[in-house]
Amino acid sequence: MSLHIYPLVFEPILKERIWGGTKLKTVFDKPIQSETTGESWELSTVPGDISRIAVGEYKGKLLSELISQYPEEILGKTVHRKFGTEFPLLFKFIDAKDDLSIQVHPNDELAKKRHNSFGKTEMWYVMQADENAKIVVGFKEKSSKEKYLKNLENKTLLSILEEITVKKGDVFFLETGTIHAIGAGIVIAEIQQTSDITYRVYDWDRVDAEGKSRELHIDLALDAINYDRTDTKRTYTQEENKSNPVVICPYFTTDYLPLNGKIEIKKQHESFTVYMCMEGDFKVKYNETVWDYKKGDTVLLPAAMQEYELEGQAVLLEIYI
Repeated sequence: MSLHIYPLVFEPILKERIWGGTKLKTVFDKPIQSETTGESWELSTVPGDISRIAVGEYKGKLLSELISQYPEEILGKTVHRKFGTEFPLLFKFIDAKDDLSIQVHPNDELAKKRHNSFGKTEMWYVMQADENAKIVVGFKEKSSKEKYLKNLENKTLLSILEEITVKKGDVFFLETGTIHAIGAGIVIAEIQQTSDITYRVYDWDRVDAEGKSRELHIDLALDAINYDRTDTKRTYTQEENKSNPVVICPYFTTDYLPLNGKIEIKKQHESFTVYMCMEGDFKVKYNETVWDYKKGDTVLLPAAMQEYELEGQAVLLEIYI
């Protein structure tokens, strides 16, 4: 039996977070149930959080089941060869009503050794930012374990970290080992390796409703942190109806695609393509069938979908391997 090929969208996996808010509903119309929803996992095969297809012939089916049945058709020849039946990326929307913890993610080698997991290289696209909203990304200047620990102990860690005021459309690429935090008042689209490994090093001394503070991972983080200064901000062109490269790394490529009208796309059968809609709405036309999408939708086009049309007025992130 062959795969019925069509664009796949998924039921959002919503995550309560101490720092979360309500913008996932007000901005994207996600079906959140609380005032502190921090994340919508749009496309995931993290164990325990595997995306379920929302519409079409495969409605209700887990993405991992479909991949194991049709690995090459979904993932593409190159991706299947490299990752087997693993879906290698995780896509999220994040609403930071309050500051996230200062944290770091391990690289592939450390994550494999400690957690039998991928590392967590990631990128952020800022979709909305309140005035003067900031992120923390890396050190202001080259540091060391000793200097870092001293500042952590004295609660002066922020004094040695790089803080950047952000605005809509800003992009940051965070290689593993980059110490970071998303600040209050920011909504981002996050693209990352399939991993949920986070080492939290400072959480602003806050406690939950029961007076408990969240677990910290100070010892685990020591060997994961890159103490050199890193350049995380990315600039990119914004030519209409064209895939403008934003991030190209060994784990994924992300292009910025401002859609105005109609374009034809032709791809080889090497990788799946994901579109995250940042603004506006758009249509995908394939084999005389048309599907409609809007801001906040994340759409997986199987690798077997090699020729299709995009039409609309929209800002898309186009992601593939």
